[in-house]
Amino acid sequence: MTISADIVGVEAGPMLQEVDARWLMAYSAGIGEANPLYFDTSLKDGIVAHPVFPVCYEWPLAVAIRDKTIQSEARVKAVHATHDLVLHRLPVPGDRLSTTARVVAVERRKPGAYVVTRFETRDASGAAVTTTDAGTLYLGVEATGPDRSLHAPYRDLEPVEAPAAWKRQVPVHGGAAHIYTECSRIWNPIHTDRAVALAVGLPDIILHGTATLAMAVSAVVESEAGGDPTRVKRIRCRFGAMVLMPSTLTVEGVRTASPEGKTVTFRVLTDYGAPAIRDGVLVL
Repeated sequence: MTISADIVGVEAGPMLQEVDARWLMAYSAGIGEANPLYFDTSLKDGIVAHPVFPVCYEWPLAVAIRDKTIQSEARVKAVHATHDLVLHRLPVPGDRLSTTARVVAVERRKPGAYVVTRFETRDASGAAVTTTDAGTLYLGVEATGPDRSLHAPYRDLEPVEAPAAWKRQVPVHGGAAHIYTECSRIWNPIHTDRAVALAVGLPDIILHGTATLAMAVSAVVESEAGGDPTRVKRIRCRFGAMVLMPSTLTVEGVRTASPEGKTVTFRVLTDYGAPAIRDGVLVL
């Protein structure tokens, strides 16, 4: 089982999708949000998107580019390893968005082949909305050929080592993955089908990494941005330990600074003390 570096440059899309208030509200409800900015359609400027909502319209392209470049036997070895989202602006109800996926890097890593896909999304006028570099590790799969990169992924933003200034407990109930699947429109059977999860070696179904990230971002926005998601400009993290359900997550954060401006370094711990998200950085 191998992944060739020759897949760098392969594209999928563009795919057109329409964002409506129903989808935006469902996503926020699916992660247990209560902030009225995500739900109150009577607001003068309308509801806003949760900062992690872009994973929803990127998902169909993630599936398409994977099916185009990765052999079927290697796909089950995939682990979402890194995520770097740049918000040029938040999506809004009525947006007609065009998303393109492109493989921008393949590298050899000790655990397996590391593949970075860039998702670029633009609105009907052609203006940039979001840009995401999503890194996937294919565990035990060899990358063939020299490491290749189409252009440098977003790797300039690093976490600052500092003691946590605050902690928030986030409960994850037993049906969280099923609800997130339907509200986000992101379906992978390891999150909702126990037989499939056990067959690939997991102890049980696990929560989506992007759901864990969204819950963490909600905690950061509440703690450091006065509950205003429109202040979020960039989110970067590494994924780690699996999140089982039911459980309780602990989000820890501290305000720091970077060349990009005000940032928050954060991490998420499982209830057994392992880092579900590490090296988290959010730019305000």
